[in-house]
Amino acid sequence: MRRPVFFNVLQIQMPVGAITSICHRISGVLLALGLPFSIYALDLSLKDPGGYERAIGLLHSIPVRCAAVLFAWALGHHLLAGVRHLLSDIDIGSGLHQARRSAWIVNCVSPLFAVLAAMAFL
Repeated sequence: MRRPVFFNVLQIQMPVGAITSICHRISGVLLALGLPFSIYALDLSLKDPGGYERAIGLLHSIPVRCAAVLFAWALGHHLLAGVRHLLSDIDIGSGLHQARRSAWIVNCVSPLFAVLAAMAFL
């Protein structure tokens, strides 16, 4: 009887569509985790002028800025990958070449959301 083969996940070259799909799931988790903090910051900023100042003060801290940039990437990636998946469900772009191209587009365009968010904090 043959023993099972151990696969090193770090050595497997995954197709670009798989990477896009995994990042779509990761971005969904990040959005789910970040949504309560975003609602809190929005509520804080809308209460009164003092709350607005506290919310702005939160955005001046480096960890919150990094989290906001990561949240912007997650939002952009989840939106673009979600539209890609929806179009694939109705058989638009579901051919191998088109699916690979759209996965590359999602993976290359979604970091621009993070770059734009980082530039907004400068």
